[in-house]
Amino acid sequence: MTSIQKANDNRLVSLDAYRGITMFLLIGESARIYGAFEGMFSEGSVGHMFFTQFTHHPWNGLRFWDLIQPFFMFIVGVAMPFSLNKRLAKQGDKGKVTRHILKRCLLLFLFGTGLYCINAGELVFELWNVLTQLSFTILVTYFIINKPLKTQLAISIGLLLLTELMYRLYEPAAPFVKGENFGSYVDLILMGKLSSGGWVAINCIPTTVHTLWGAMCGKFLLSQRPSDLKIKYLLIAGLSGLVLGYGLDWSGITPIIKRICTSSFILASGGWAILVLAFFFWFIDVKKVNQWPFMFTVVGMNSIFIYLFANLLGHGWLAKVVHVFNYGFLEPLGFPENLLALLNGVFTLAIMWYLCYFLYKKKVFFKI
Repeated sequence: MTSIQKANDNRLVSLDAYRGITMFLLIGESARIYGAFEGMFSEGSVGHMFFTQFTHHPWNGLRFWDLIQPFFMFIVGVAMPFSLNKRLAKQGDKGKVTRHILKRCLLLFLFGTGLYCINAGELVFELWNVLTQLSFTILVTYFIINKPLKTQLAISIGLLLLTELMYRLYEPAAPFVKGENFGSYVDLILMGKLSSGGWVAINCIPTTVHTLWGAMCGKFLLSQRPSDLKIKYLLIAGLSGLVLGYGLDWSGITPIIKRICTSSFILASGGWAILVLAFFFWFIDVKKVNQWPFMFTVVGMNSIFIYLFANLLGHGWLAKVVHVFNYGFLEPLGFPENLLALLNGVFTLAIMWYLCYFLYKKKVFFKI
């Protein structure tokens, strides 16, 4: 189901760093390191409030951790023009490229739904996984990636307006109530169940904007425009997203809710995603401060593999193996429980990182 490919040195270093840091943060969560850090501080302290940012907001609001999935979806979009150009140059047949995209999206869908089955220990049908949603956003983005920039922008705005209409027409008086909104209604039809956290499957529609905006930014970075102009326009686009997203929330028009991907959330998180890309592009590719990302790049270059490994084995099997030796050696020495939990997360994360480093050194990269 996967192919093993050699590394390609002709890469946008800032994109590798962006992807790598995002994936490193994701596997850190699988290692349970953030919860362990949070447990080191008393509730209400600065440290506790800081590490609360590494958890999803319960509903209306935006925490740092709410940005990780949008970053991931956005990065996939940024990479698409680079990878599609390379694949088209290699194969010379757009039909083959289209078949590859269809196969990739099918595999992502199967991986995403399969993860729920494995974690549940039985066959279930649940569509809330990021890979399942990514299979939809990639497919839509691929078929409009060669449209003019104005057309792509119009489509992204249309998707946000569609999101607004779906929720507001279903329940005009209270469109964004947890478990009682249009997304929850669709979930009951599709799956006969609701997510305990309030997540909805139709998030794939608005979050397509993240992937589409990423592809637009990727094509812009591929252009022959001067680097300072690229950074300028990325900053304008990112700041516009923040102003519109937070403005809709603060004015009481549309609340920022990550769990149902409201239009204000897409705008705000998309704005942050573009600003981070602008910073990395300026800092790494323009200013050439490009040695430090290596620690993260090795994770990002095997992103699908380490995501699946972390979700299937990281916080389950691997963490338990580490627990045996970590607690077995250090608990008798009098190490407190909160420190043992933190070290368990650190050791688990370190092993997952080394696995990525090992694959990198062997020049093995898993692609679908």
